[in-house]
Order: sequence, then C-alpha cells, then structure tokens
Amino acid sequence: MKQVDNFMNRTILVPPAPADAALRELKDWLAITNTAEDALLTGLIGAALEACEGFTGSLPLEATCEEILPAGGGWRGLTTRPVQAVLGMEGIPAEGSRFSFAPDAFEADLDAHGGAHVRIIRQGAAGRIAVRFIAGLAADWDSLPDALRHGVVRLAAELYRQRDESRASANPPSAVAALWRPWRRLRVA
Repeated sequence: MKQVDNFMNRTILVPPAPADAALRELKDWLAITNTAEDALLTGLIGAALEACEGFTGSLPLEATCEEILPAGGGWRGLTTRPVQAVLGMEGIPAEGSRFSFAPDAFEADLDAHGGAHVRIIRQGAAGRIAVRFIAGLAADWDSLPDALRHGVVRLAAELYRQRDESRASANPPSAVAALWRPWRRLRVA
C-alpha cells in the first residue's frame, strides 16, 4: 500500500499498523462494545495519527518511507522526522527507469534530533533522488509515549463524536494539544 502525503514529497511505502490495542483503547474511551464501527474507528485513529504528526512535527509510529529530492553533490535534508535508518537511494533520470546507487555512491547522516541528511557522491544520470528510510518515534502502538497515545485516542474520539457535524477545526482540541505540546518540534522558516 502506498500513501502519498500532500504536505511534503513523501510516500509511505509500508504504513504503520496501530494494532488492535489502539482500537481497543478508543473503543474503551467511547464505551463501544460491538464491532460494527471498527473500520470507521480505525480510520479515525489513522487521521488522528496524521494530525499528531502535523502538530508535533514527528511521525508517531514507524513506517518505511520515501522522499524525492533534487540530485546534487550537496547535503539534502529529509523532511520526515525522526529518521531511524536510511535504507538506500535510487537515482531518477529525466528519462528512463530508476537505478540504485551503490552504497559507496552516497552518504547519509542522522543527527541527534531525528533529522537525516543525504548526499550523492557519484550522481550519474540522476536529476532527482529517491531516499528510502524508516522513520517514527515508536516501533508500535504500545511503545508510543503515553501522552501521544492518549492524545491520539482523545482526538479520534472527538472526531467520532463530531462525525455528523459540519464544524471542523484545523487545530486539535486544547486537551489534546496539551498532551502533544511537549513533543512539538517547531521549525524556523
């Protein structure tokens, strides 16, 4: 399954799986005991995880991702954080198929703040590069810090309660924002 994010040039190649534990927590919060709305609730958890990333600047659950960047000899930073590992890079020529870079044809550097930078040593015909990597704060739902996890559940519950209303806010409710605020990474434009 490929998911393309509109807010950045990123494709999620292997999405995170919030697991049954996330659904159980949300259903407990909402006091739902049947399975009739499990698909809807799972979708709301996914939306809340995306909102969590948008608010905090960090991908909550590990996923295998790809970002497309311009090729060149200088260091290029990945937008997604926190990067756990750079898996490889491919060149994308103006015409023709992608090609894999040999491990000695590029360098990757992970910093202490979850950022990653890459550069091409031997560019070849590449006009752009595709960087594959694993990013995310936690490997699974149970490893996600309590405040983030609880904020996701609360936001998903709020979305569930408002599903028939036309009002929607671009910001999470204040109780959710308070849970997520310590994890927020601000960027200077």
